[in-house]
Amino acid sequence: MKTLNVFFLLVFLILASSGKAQEIAVLKYNGGGDWYSNPTALPNLISFCNQNIQTNIAAKPQTVEPGSTDIFQFPLVHMTGHGNVIFNDDEVENLRNYLLSGGFIHIDDNYGMNEYIRKEIKKLFPEKELTEIPKNHPIFSIAYDFPNGLPKIHEHDALPPQAFGIFDNNRLLLLFTLESDLGDGWESPEVHNDPEEVRQKALKMGANIVKYAFEN
Repeated sequence: MKTLNVFFLLVFLILASSGKAQEIAVLKYNGGGDWYSNPTALPNLISFCNQNIQTNIAAKPQTVEPGSTDIFQFPLVHMTGHGNVIFNDDEVENLRNYLLSGGFIHIDDNYGMNEYIRKEIKKLFPEKELTEIPKNHPIFSIAYDFPNGLPKIHEHDALPPQAFGIFDNNRLLLLFTLESDLGDGWESPEVHNDPEEVRQKALKMGANIVKYAFEN
């Protein structure tokens, strides 16, 4: 594990010193869920972050599979969809190593993912509990202030938005956002016809996630 920590740190130091743009990836998982949903979401979030919080992220997000060692290149991996998710044993081990060595995964339930992803998260960390993140956590204020926690972007079941996490030594390494639909809010305006105020809330919360993942 120490070897992985050093490797991960070296990758980021090399990228930072070279001036090369960092990259974000979408997780291509198995199980039948639509991992590819919200295709305009991440490009729009990346553009917003580069313009507003001084990041230098490549405009086009990459695609990475949970069992690939390529995942260690990315400080942030985004995962979304509406349906089933399955990680096999090799993928579980690889994802766990990635997260414990400095990686970060944001899982955004695009409605219908909740019942499946919780079982897979338990595979990743059987000894840890997925706990609700308190509203005073830095992820809600690191770039933009959200004193009430996760914003509501789209309504489905008249349930409040919730942010859950897995922590290791007080570092949040996995964020699961539920009943919010941040990714829908990041999409281009014509996709959902959201008011600009709603899109801005989603993009600002997304920028918080990016900044936290890159700096912690």
